[in-house]
Amino acid sequence: METTTSHVVLAEGLTKRFGATRVALDGFELAVPRGTVQGLLGPNGAGKTTAVRILSTLLRPDGGRALVAGYDVTADPRRVRRHIGLVGQYAAVDDKVTGRHNLILFGRLFHLDKRQAVRRADELLERFGLAEAADRGVGEYSGGMRRRLDLAASMILAPDVLFLDEPTTGLDPRGRNEVWEAVRSLLAGGTAVLLTTQYLDEADKLADRIAVLDRGRKIADDTPDRLKRQLGGDRIEIVVREPAHLDPAVRVLAMVAEPGHEPAVDPEERRATAPVADRAAALAYVARTCQDEGISIEDLGVRRPTLDEVFLRLTGHRTHEPTPESVPEKEAVRR
Repeated sequence: METTTSHVVLAEGLTKRFGATRVALDGFELAVPRGTVQGLLGPNGAGKTTAVRILSTLLRPDGGRALVAGYDVTADPRRVRRHIGLVGQYAAVDDKVTGRHNLILFGRLFHLDKRQAVRRADELLERFGLAEAADRGVGEYSGGMRRRLDLAASMILAPDVLFLDEPTTGLDPRGRNEVWEAVRSLLAGGTAVLLTTQYLDEADKLADRIAVLDRGRKIADDTPDRLKRQLGGDRIEIVVREPAHLDPAVRVLAMVAEPGHEPAVDPEERRATAPVADRAAALAYVARTCQDEGISIEDLGVRRPTLDEVFLRLTGHRTHEPTPESVPEKEAVRR
């Protein structure tokens, strides 16, 4: 694994066992540059939570090494903690006080004097779009506002690395978009973000690179676009109105499919898809030919492989499906 001093997170050969047989991490490696978002994906029980807990000094590895902001997580955990922020699945702010008082409290807990804590709270409220709601009780905040406040609290000391563990769990689409915008705003200051999420569209929109874990091993690490290109390029998808029109449509689609590829057919959905090299020319040909041959079309378009399809290809199942390892990892982490 090629690394440089610009990598603010560096893991090499990390291993972690729980009990005699449970291997949570098996030679895990990761290198995260400053000012980037690194996605960490995997099915339940793949080792994501264990990796984050080791990198944030909450667990000790059994083997390998990890450096965060230049400090060893095992030998110098106190210094690591001064350079990181951690946001879990649920907001850690206090509902009974205002947003401003929450941030001042966190500032004081981080040993800022009162004047510094107030100034930092005001800066973060402005930065995360919460200035107008600063003096309202957090109990009145929407889900997205609470998560933004939670992110602001994690940024009191402007950490080099921010760990986000499924930050938009339970939020509606508007709340998720608010959190995404807040995360993007962190990158300008050079903060690196390590994101674990079950929402693949979230990883696709936010992450510069995505590492996929399965059974404690990293099985892929690349940009979202390059991961999707592993499944091929553009595809033409056609849905016909009448079942009797599906076979003729498949024959038309076969004329534009890339050499060596037959259209995939779903009779129940009256749908057929095929990879194509020139999407514009292929789409025009299929539309024109179907019209000429009287094939009634319900839907016709170009689509690209999704991260969900990549995940399915790499791991054999979708990200939200439980695996036999899911319960042991959750239990092990609580010990």
